[in-house]
Amino acid sequence: MAHLAYFRKEYVGRLRWLDDAQYGDLVALCQFLPGPASSQTGFGVGYLQRGIMGGAVAWLGFTLPSAILMIAFAYGVNALGDLAATGYLRGLKAASVAVVGQAVWMMSRSLTPDWPRRLLAVAAAVAVWWLTDAWSQVAIIATGAAVGRLCFKSESVTAQTKLSPENRGVKPLLRRHGATAAICLALFFILLGLLPAVSRVTGNVWLSAFDRFYRSGALVFGGGHAVLPMLEREVVSPGWLTHDQFLAGYGAAQALPGPLFAFSAYLGCLASPLTQPGAATAHPVANWVGGIWTLCGVFLPGLLLVAGTLPFWQNLRRETGAQAALKGANAAVVGVLLAAFYNPVWVNGITNGKSFAIAAITFIALETNKIPVWAVVIGAAALGGWWL
Repeated sequence: MAHLAYFRKEYVGRLRWLDDAQYGDLVALCQFLPGPASSQTGFGVGYLQRGIMGGAVAWLGFTLPSAILMIAFAYGVNALGDLAATGYLRGLKAASVAVVGQAVWMMSRSLTPDWPRRLLAVAAAVAVWWLTDAWSQVAIIATGAAVGRLCFKSESVTAQTKLSPENRGVKPLLRRHGATAAICLALFFILLGLLPAVSRVTGNVWLSAFDRFYRSGALVFGGGHAVLPMLEREVVSPGWLTHDQFLAGYGAAQALPGPLFAFSAYLGCLASPLTQPGAATAHPVANWVGGIWTLCGVFLPGLLLVAGTLPFWQNLRRETGAQAALKGANAAVVGVLLAAFYNPVWVNGITNGKSFAIAAITFIALETNKIPVWAVVIGAAALGGWWL
């Protein structure tokens, strides 16, 4: 939300690249689609200005600083060796418990405001604990969307969601980018369908890594925190990273100003199949190349979806069935994140009374909203280094 507020101040207020109606319409689309909403909005601003290349440059400017910092942190973690013996990183793991707990709490308040959606979220959490294969979360979210379409009423389109009587900018946008939109949508589905099969047949670890991160980015609703269980299942379960490495990086990502999806650059740096034994010292290029590779993989589907649907958004958003399905999908997302909050976040982050105390202090500091998140997380790491 802080990113979206900054974008509005910069691009609507100062530069006047868009007006409020156009910006509001873009934000609504990015919140409707799976993927990181703030990154998709930034891409959309560039796309509206200069087409695909403008969107790509806008995304790069927004993402690159955080990606560089996460890659640097990965090198530092690799140099530290035994994470379990590092109090600072145990403090980061405790901080991740507080951050994910707050995310579950805030998302549940906005996405499950009534008992039918709360029950759907609980059912989704139970299903995640019961089903352990990689595609189960996708099936659970899809089932939530189907239940929502059947059972939940959707609101009618309000005046806030409509553009001016001239339907400002929609028809010109469709004429300028209609062919590009069709290509982007086709590419999104082709990659989603073919990457798993091609990586399995070829046995190529780079294709397998790209497929894992692409699917995570393509099928996650609810913003950056909701990608946590997807990525954990794709990189920790097969042994590409340890739980300690995963949660330490996730905690560090909270201290960065950019998109949370930049966490994928850290994961790609440390993913064991993308590095040779001793690569961190003998061939360091393998580490950061892996980080850039997985970063592109997790962001690409969300950007393809924005480029592919933005010219058609006005018609799509008036479909009441789509609105109802989104309610069910979002409720299922809360359940998926609730399951991840318990395992691996709580199970691996809270190991004794001291780590619980750090998590509780961090949660209270986040809830007061008076201290920047980055300062809270750095403080938790420092407290862990001194106390744990």
